[in-house]
Formats: sequence, C-alpha cells, structure tokens
Amino acid sequence: MKSKYVFALAPLACFLAACASTTTPNELVRARTAYNGVSQGMARELAPADVRVARQTLDVAERSFDDDGDSDETKDLAYAAQRRAECADAKARTQFALQQERDAVMREKIVHEQVDKANKAKLEAALEKERQDKQAADRRMAELNQIASVRKDDRGTIITVPGSSLFPAGKSTLLPAARAKLTQLATVLAEQDPSIKIQIEGYTDSAGSVKTNDRLSQARAETVRGFLASSGVPTGRLTATGMGSANPVGSNATAEGRASNRRVEIVVQDAKAPSKEIR
Repeated sequence: MKSKYVFALAPLACFLAACASTTTPNELVRARTAYNGVSQGMARELAPADVRVARQTLDVAERSFDDDGDSDETKDLAYAAQRRAECADAKARTQFALQQERDAVMREKIVHEQVDKANKAKLEAALEKERQDKQAADRRMAELNQIASVRKDDRGTIITVPGSSLFPAGKSTLLPAARAKLTQLATVLAEQDPSIKIQIEGYTDSAGSVKTNDRLSQARAETVRGFLASSGVPTGRLTATGMGSANPVGSNATAEGRASNRRVEIVVQDAKAPSKEIR
C-alpha cells in the first residue's frame, strides 16, 4: 500500500520540479528592466552600439532561460545583459553631459562675440562722433575766422569784433554792416550745444570818464546780446558785461591802440570745461 502512494506522488514531484525550473530568475527580470530603460531613453540615440550589445546579450540570456530554465548560466548571462544595459545608459549620460558642456561653451562664446561686436560698434560710433564733432568744430572755427578775430585761452574761444565795425563813435546802435556780421555769428553759435554759455564783454578806450566808458561798454554788450538772442541764440546762454576801459590790448597813447581797445569780445565757454561764470 505504501509503495502505491510513492508511485502516485512521483509524477507530481516531477511537475513541480518542472514548474520551479521555469520561474523567471530575478537577474533576468532586472536585465529586461534595464534594457527597456536604455532602449527607450537617450542611449538609443547617444550610444546605439552599446544598446545593441545589451540587446544581443539579453537575447542570449533569454534563449538560455528557454533551454535551461533558472540555471546558473542563465543568471550569469542575465547579469551580463543588465550590466551592459547599465553601461550603455552611463555612456549616454556622459555623452549628454559633454554635449551640454560643449553647448554651454558655445553659447558663452557667442555671447562674448556679441558683446565684443557691440563694444566694437560703440567704439566705432564714438570715434565717428568724435570725428564729426571735430569736423564741425573746425568748420565753425573757419566760419568764425571769416567774421572776426578768434583765439583760444583758458576761458574758451574768444571772438573779438572791432568796435568800429559794430557801432558809430560814442554810440551803442549797431551799424548796418555789423548786423550782417552778427547774423553770421549767431548762425554759428546757435548750432552749438545749448548748455555752452556765452559771455559778451564790451570794452572802450581810456578817452572819456570812467562812468561814461562803463555805461557805453555795458550798453554795447547788451546790444550785441539782444541781437544774438533775436537771431536764434537761446537767451539763457547769453550774458553781457561792460568792462569799460579795463584790459586794454593796445596803447591808449596812439590812435591805432585806442581803436584796438574799442572792441566787443564774445567768450564761448569750452564745451568740456566745468560750468563756471565767464568773466
């Protein structure tokens, strides 16, 4: 009776053993998961050859499992497939990081090039403006030299107009020829920076009383100021001062010297000079 049970259980044991041999080993499950990850991730494009090797190794592990079940060889092959899939993923990540670094370097290079280009353009524009400003200054100086005597000192540009060409003797009314000359002068001055101040100084010779000379020189300076303002030069730029017989440029002992001293000086402040009252 006992041997009958033994023979009856024998087929069941064989079936259970066969079922146990077909259980998927964890190594193969992990290999499949690792491969599925790299085959659908960035490694597919960045490390395709390594992905193919992982696929081939996994195929060998799958055939071993089909033939030998949960054997040591199957586990070893599955582990090898997992490691190759992981290596493919690591290689792809490294390639991606390197590409990101190269892209960052290229972007930085492009930014530097753009900044350099912008700085170069600014420099060229500044140089061109400086060149144009110099040309304009030279042109204005040439125009002024045609109208009156021009010189430079620490106060700025000094435009000297002989009094005899502006006013009748002892008067502060402009001569007809003076109006044409001052109109030209106003055109040049009106083109300048509106922040540049202009001081108009009237001078006389030493003939006559100090009071008379001071009054006449102030009146003449005011006349020139008013004419320039009416000809387009902003009033806010203009001031007028009567200097009387001060600061002679010639000898009052001679007719020629006295004629030189009877003058109007128009002091145009240097555009780059600090703001200060012009005397």
